[in-house]
Amino acid sequence: MKQFFKMMFASFLGVFIAIGVLIIVGIFMVIGISAGMSSGSSDYLPKPNTVFKLSLNGTLYDHAEENPLAILMGDTNTPLSVEDILKSIRVAKREEKIKGIYIEVGSFSGGAAGLENIRRALLDFKESGKFLVAYADYYTQGAYYVCSVADKVYLNPKGIVALTGFSSRTTFVKGALNKVGIEMQVFKVGTYKGATEMFMLDKLSDENREQISSFQQSIWGNICKGIAEARNLTVDDINRFADEAWAYLPPEKAVEAGLIDELQYKFDVENNVKELAGQSDDKLKTAGVDQLKHVKGDVKKKGDRIAVLYAEGEIKDAASPFFDSGQIISEKTARELKKLREDKEIKAVVFRVNSPGGSAFLSEQIWHEVVKLKEVKPIVVSMGDVAASGGYYISCAAHKIIAEENTLTGSIGIFGLFPNAAGLYKKLDVTTDFVKTNTYADLGDESRPMREDEKAIIQSYINHGYDTFITRCADGRGMTKEEIDKIGQGRVWTGRQALDRGLVDALGDIDTAIEAAAELAELTDYTVVSVSGSNNFIKELLEKQLENIKLSAVKSVLGREEWDLVKALNHARLNTGMHARLPYDIQPL
Repeated sequence: MKQFFKMMFASFLGVFIAIGVLIIVGIFMVIGISAGMSSGSSDYLPKPNTVFKLSLNGTLYDHAEENPLAILMGDTNTPLSVEDILKSIRVAKREEKIKGIYIEVGSFSGGAAGLENIRRALLDFKESGKFLVAYADYYTQGAYYVCSVADKVYLNPKGIVALTGFSSRTTFVKGALNKVGIEMQVFKVGTYKGATEMFMLDKLSDENREQISSFQQSIWGNICKGIAEARNLTVDDINRFADEAWAYLPPEKAVEAGLIDELQYKFDVENNVKELAGQSDDKLKTAGVDQLKHVKGDVKKKGDRIAVLYAEGEIKDAASPFFDSGQIISEKTARELKKLREDKEIKAVVFRVNSPGGSAFLSEQIWHEVVKLKEVKPIVVSMGDVAASGGYYISCAAHKIIAEENTLTGSIGIFGLFPNAAGLYKKLDVTTDFVKTNTYADLGDESRPMREDEKAIIQSYINHGYDTFITRCADGRGMTKEEIDKIGQGRVWTGRQALDRGLVDALGDIDTAIEAAAELAELTDYTVVSVSGSNNFIKELLEKQLENIKLSAVKSVLGREEWDLVKALNHARLNTGMHARLPYDIQPL
């Protein structure tokens, strides 16, 4: 009888869970459909005297899937798409009914290359003679860099312009691992391949410090130069503002420094914008990215096409719960390249890469598909914020590589991590014993340290991986392996530095890459189509939101230091094996 009740209870529980899941999925699908309808999925027609309101609020991606569940899940940090913003700015320039752009900055972050794309598009928009106004309560460095090109830059009377310069922090976990009895056995090729230093050292090596300082100074210099030109200042003026911490003084200092035109409250700025647009209604009449990206353009639906394939995120097999709720590059990217190769209507491909790298094995699979596609049609790589290590691996075979001046690329190197938890086993009084058929059947077992002969085998494996990497780069770039090795060794370069060293062909944005692809394919009349890497939107979206819930819960309990440590330990766990990855995570501006 007791067993019967157990079975009955289990059956009822299973039914209730199944019903609950179906209800949740149904609600999500209804919300998804209604959100899709309300977001302007059909063609949008702007009304007279409309203002394009560009809300810089959220995280900036190259290509972001629409998420109809964001509001339900309490996600206010909405992903923004460079692709959609650029399209909207172009629409605002050509549509006579749109009188100008009003940029309203919220909690905003993005990479240097994406910000440069938007800023360049805004400069192009200004050639129309329409107004461009920006307002913020708080300007991050990236947001101000974008908004500095505006005709009028407003700040809340209690606001901040956070131009303070760049800094980066590396967390070292060697001591923490030692305390619990874990030694990370590190194998690498590349003097500058700093991804392993967190497990080996307690501070940055001189080489790693040198490369971080080099690209930080390069990117900061570009940003200062751009702001100075837009605001009729000098680079020294911008550095003085940062060095003397004027960001933390009363906002009148920002006006005195020439960074801000006026201090005004938001509603007063909106009234100014209404006057500029010739509006008389009480409420400012605007259209956002969600509307303008659906304005019908004069493009043909059939015929020759250039496909833009977006590859964004770390290169790995699948997302890991808790730590990887963002976008990733997987075998799916290789499959998409294969499809584009076989599609007769696609005459050329622009491969948009925004990745710090990851799995060396997966990078090789994607590289192989790039090579096969290159045999039948032009492929041009457009680099985003970062296309380094594995991100460069999957790029190097293209006909041409176009990078932004502030893109981080290179990092041509390989590393492997294998934990030795013998000390932890000893602390816990856990013992192990082995029965094996061959000498190296237990190679990599974490309960014991590696023997010297085993270390030699692994290092040889890593060396072979590096040799393969530089061979791929040399073949793709028309250089010798020795030339690649000289500028490789894990060294990170900016786009400008990479151009000087032959790692990229030109500086420019995704439009530059599209034009290059069209020229290679000898096309003058074509349609540009974006290729999505999503196979099952609802399934992936549900999985992602569940991971976001778990991630938010864990982060709210842990402080920053503890969270960084947990991430580092998880990084070590996931990166056992051979990897081609950037030495650190790039912080958004």
